[in-house]
Amino acid sequence: MPPVVSAGVPGLAVATGLLQNLRMIDSLFRQFATLAFVALTFLAAPTPALAQPANAAAIEKQFRSWLNEDIWPVASAKGVSRKTFDAVLKGVEINWKLPDLVPPGSKPQTPKKQLQAEFRAPSAYFAEKNIAPVAAGGRSRLAANKALLASLEKRTGVPGRFLLAIWGRESGFGAADIPHNAFEVLATKAFMSTRKDMFTGELVAALEMAQHAGVPLSRMRSSWAGALGQPQFLPTSYIKYAADGDGDGKADIWQSDADTLASMANYLQQSGWVAGRDWGFEVAVPQGVSCSLEGPDRGKTVAQWSAMGIGRIKGKPFPASETGKEAFLLMPAGRFGPAFIVTPNFYVLKEYNESDLYALFIGNAADRIAFGGAAFAGRWSDIGVMLRSDIAALQRSLEANGFDVGGADGLPGFKTRRSIGEWQQQNGAAPDCFPSPELLRKIR
Repeated sequence: MPPVVSAGVPGLAVATGLLQNLRMIDSLFRQFATLAFVALTFLAAPTPALAQPANAAAIEKQFRSWLNEDIWPVASAKGVSRKTFDAVLKGVEINWKLPDLVPPGSKPQTPKKQLQAEFRAPSAYFAEKNIAPVAAGGRSRLAANKALLASLEKRTGVPGRFLLAIWGRESGFGAADIPHNAFEVLATKAFMSTRKDMFTGELVAALEMAQHAGVPLSRMRSSWAGALGQPQFLPTSYIKYAADGDGDGKADIWQSDADTLASMANYLQQSGWVAGRDWGFEVAVPQGVSCSLEGPDRGKTVAQWSAMGIGRIKGKPFPASETGKEAFLLMPAGRFGPAFIVTPNFYVLKEYNESDLYALFIGNAADRIAFGGAAFAGRWSDIGVMLRSDIAALQRSLEANGFDVGGADGLPGFKTRRSIGEWQQQNGAAPDCFPSPELLRKIR
């Protein structure tokens, strides 16, 4: 922004202009700092779970050999030249600070502590200091992007409020500092993480971006998980979904707001967004309705849920257009938090980030952006903190009793929650569908 210079006495004009600029810059800095803080709850790395081993140098040497012997042939088959391969990976080393690393010769272990914010205390996740800046930032951008958002909704069926909410949550509307070398992150995780196959595919896709998409290496900065740009796309998502929103023939998710919004809309559409349906509704669930009915594989029509006594909070009716359509019960904290009837679009939002709380955050922020809504009426109880390793032990005990918990990974997803409720019912306890130390002692 150029300095403000007014007519009159030159010295006074310049001083006045500088003061105005400083005030404006301070205001913008405060806004962007808040937004960047929100975004960095996703971009910043969790506390690392691995200390650099004594044989780190030998592992680094093995890493370089692996790049040449395992990754180069796959990249070459995708049309990546040796020149590009060498230029991209020159100087790339293992980043020992990343989470979920499994050095060669080691066995993967469930982390003792819970690193993912969305699986810790929900009340902190939905703190106003996190969600309010996303909602406010989205509202402030509605008018400037009105024509583009209307065009994208017509083309994809995705309302603009969801795109703005995701944009704000992922990168603070582009204000967040994205700290890592993407190739370092992806190569490290492809070499020795708990999801090596997935990250190998992402590393090769990033090399394809450098070769075929003309993406400058300077833009290949990522989160601790390898996500890129304003929408925080993994490289395979960029290749599949990045779209041109401003008509210049490029898909620039780093510097173009229009391309960012178009790419997110394309992602949601291609992931199955149902035009004309909302994401979901906060509801009150009677005690006589079991929380174990939760899950995307246990759908009923909205009318059927209503007939069971489930209604929207404050007595507001469900939209008439939703009555005969399938929807799903969601109780992310069991009986210790708000409950929802959600549509298939909720699970499309989860395709963006595999977390119930993330999708709820986006839904609530989107409602605030478009309709001036507020926080959920239901309150997140203080559910305490269970170690991830203890939740994994609970899951293994449930599996031993014949329950499908979706894998003993220490993450209490809907299969774990409803299995807890079913076990409680079978054992004469009122189901609350959420892990606790007391429950672990009982099941063991």
